[in-house]
This record gives sequence, structure tokens and C-alpha cells, in this order.
Amino acid sequence: MSPAAVPPVGARIRQARTAKGVSLRALARDVGVSASLVSQIETGKSQPSVSTLYAITTALGISLESLFDAAESTAAPPLAAASSAAAAPGPVLHALAAFAADPGRRIGPVVTPGEREVLELDSGVVWERLGHVPGTDVDFLQVTYRPGGASSGSGGLMRHAGTEYGCLTSGELILTLGFEEYTLRPGDAVCFESTTPHRYRNDGEEPAVGIWFVFSDT
Repeated sequence: MSPAAVPPVGARIRQARTAKGVSLRALARDVGVSASLVSQIETGKSQPSVSTLYAITTALGISLESLFDAAESTAAPPLAAASSAAAAPGPVLHALAAFAADPGRRIGPVVTPGEREVLELDSGVVWERLGHVPGTDVDFLQVTYRPGGASSGSGGLMRHAGTEYGCLTSGELILTLGFEEYTLRPGDAVCFESTTPHRYRNDGEEPAVGIWFVFSDT
């Protein structure tokens, strides 16, 4: 699947922040990052990780979809050749843009392995979209954590709106949920409110694969 064009996410974040009367330093404090990093994200000089982007949208009380509204955004041009890859937006933003774009598009009712939208995220994580019904706020995914892969490259926990359900089908995956840590093995299932601080990581030598449903409350 070709990467989706990426809207000006940093500008959207700055617009939402100023509209709510939140200073750059206050947002950085709420998110737990430096003010310089927030500034770099807003100006497009740096791309946020998945966990940082979730934290920013939660702190501002906005949805991911509001950052990637295809109807109102001026999309950036598609990725150029590999020679310009250093200047291209990061894979996290491509993935989130692709997932939020065209929410009315149906995926299914049957999706074969060759028809899946495969999205590469930071830190060795792969999302494969298994289907979508218009009008629903749910991500139906096959998620793969490669050896050493994690949902947050910095090691921090993330939280966001919604509820998630998952079942591991192969490999082993470590789930940190609040103050507890669990080792998930094939057949193990999890469910929790995504507002609970959490992180997944694969400390093993083989990929950890599972099926995940993430319901959004926004």
C-alpha cells in the first residue's frame, strides 16, 4: 500500500493549543516532554512518536481524526524517491494519516491477507488493518511486534481515549499496565481502558503477533 499524504500535523497541534489558551510550556509539562520538542513538532522539524502524539491529543482534548481530516487539510505531496527520504514525514504520521483518512470507506466484508493495508510504525511495530465498517470508531488490526519492538521507543507508558481488546496468537509480548507487568503468550487475551498507562514490548527472539480491537471514545 502506498503511504498516504500527511497533513500539516504540527500546525494543527499548534492551532488547537492556541485555541485552548494553552502555552507551549504548559503543554510540554502535561505531556512530559521538553518545550523545545513540542516546538519542533509544531514547526514540522521533528515527528512525534505514537505515544507522544496520543499524549498531546489527550492533553488538548482532541481526537487523532481532527489532526488528519482529509476534507479540511492541505495534504503534503507523496513521498519522493529514497534520495529525499530524510526530509519526508515519519512512518508514524503516514500510518495515522492512512488510518484516519476517509472514515466512510468500507474495508471488507472479506479481507484476504494480500488485500490488507500494511503500515510500518516506529520501533519495530507493524499494523495490518483487517476491516472497517463506516460509522464505527474501531480499529480492527493484526499487530506485529518484531524482536526488540515496542509501542514506545523511549520506554515511557502511553495512554489515550478508548478501550482495547487483544489476543496474542504467536510469540511472547510484555504488557506493562499501570504498575503491573504481564507476559502474554499465545492464546492469552487482554482488555482494559486505554486511559490506563500502558506499553507493549517484545523482549523475545521471534515476532509477537496478535489481533487487536481498539474502540475510540472520541
